[in-house]
Amino acid sequence: MSQDSTTVPEAARKLSGRRRREIVAVLLFSGGPIFESSIPLSVFGIDRQDAGVPRYRLLVCAGEEAPLRTTGGLELTAPYGLEALARAGTVVVPAWRSITSPPPMEALQALRRAHEEGARIVGLCTGAFVLAAAGLLDGRPATTHWMYAPTLAKRYPSVHVDPRELFVDDSDVLTSAGTAAGIDLCLHIVRTDHGAEAAGALARRLVVPPRRTGGQERYLDRSLPEEIGADPLAEVVAWALEHLHEQFDVETLAARAYMSRRTFDRRFRSLTGSAPLQWLITQRVLQAQRLLETSDYSVDEVAGRCGFRSPVALRGHFRRQLGSSPAAYRAAYRARRPQSGAERAERADRTERPDRPERPERMERPDRHDRPAGGDPRADGPAAAAASLAALRRANAAQHGGHGAPAGEPSLPEAETYAGRFAEHGGRAVGRSSVPGQRDRPVG
Repeated sequence: MSQDSTTVPEAARKLSGRRRREIVAVLLFSGGPIFESSIPLSVFGIDRQDAGVPRYRLLVCAGEEAPLRTTGGLELTAPYGLEALARAGTVVVPAWRSITSPPPMEALQALRRAHEEGARIVGLCTGAFVLAAAGLLDGRPATTHWMYAPTLAKRYPSVHVDPRELFVDDSDVLTSAGTAAGIDLCLHIVRTDHGAEAAGALARRLVVPPRRTGGQERYLDRSLPEEIGADPLAEVVAWALEHLHEQFDVETLAARAYMSRRTFDRRFRSLTGSAPLQWLITQRVLQAQRLLETSDYSVDEVAGRCGFRSPVALRGHFRRQLGSSPAAYRAAYRARRPQSGAERAERADRTERPDRPERPERMERPDRHDRPAGGDPRADGPAAAAASLAALRRANAAQHGGHGAPAGEPSLPEAETYAGRFAEHGGRAVGRSSVPGQRDRPVG
């Protein structure tokens, strides 16, 4: 996946005379994971012209004094130092050893200088922390491994962190999620430089799909970020996780935190890296995923036990985040999972005495996935989302005796957020998938 930003002026992307677009510098640090480090070396450092892949010239640079040791204890010797970054048109930081320690100042200065001279800067996985420390992500959209996204958002609040994306292309600065998402981003760079045919040829040589659909949503964990433990919002977040079976909205959470909705949204985003509504929907979908895996509840019952107002709402959000319907997900999970003899006998017994079958999935309209949880399946667009959100607020207010849900109709932007759309950051459309000139199309 990718997201786009406003177009950077061409003059700002022009390379200085000493840099060459075909030269890729990979910046290595001691303590970095070897998998992430090897990705750009394999993509840009091997001559595959016989397969139709244009050749890059690779410079492997040490970001600090030797020796460089990987997480497995291997010792590396880089043939170049920071001075070689001055020739590169693309600089890749594959990973950083610790999200809590600052990178070397000399390396940060070299990255800033490369960016000022028009080089494309790429951070894979925790390499985003190095780019953020250099100030290259200020005011920009970015991503990293979902597990580290809350820390990145809290430590660098000016960075618009989206933990759902596989990678983010912001023109001259690019970031990716963890591990295999680095391959996705490197293939995207090849596709941007030399076209889909060259990227496809490289993907075949690497035996990976040329484009992956979906994002990091399916991998997100239910647990709280480590750094939220001492924050006053921790109690509210813990309460939400324990009461996912109940129907409540973000207004309820804000009221429990004794904050206005706007203040709660800002504080929540700074702690978790995502908007509270999107987080809440994700947690409900994850809970539904677990129930589908571990129970025999019908889809209707799962929807009710996860706080969705209707099975329609569950199906829409489930498909949008996991790429399949709840029924199809359960069938695929059980087909993969080995069963004990007792389980097979029990399932065979239920087959002989079937319960009322679930209704088949209805054909979905293109806009179905943008509906809010509990929304009218016949309603469309932001206006319907606003009406649905207002109804949900009124129901919540009645449930709590008028407390915990401020009165008033939602604004249109708020309704769009409630409908599952991504927020806009600084004029940049935060979309499911877009690259410069190609908004809202799958590219990852």
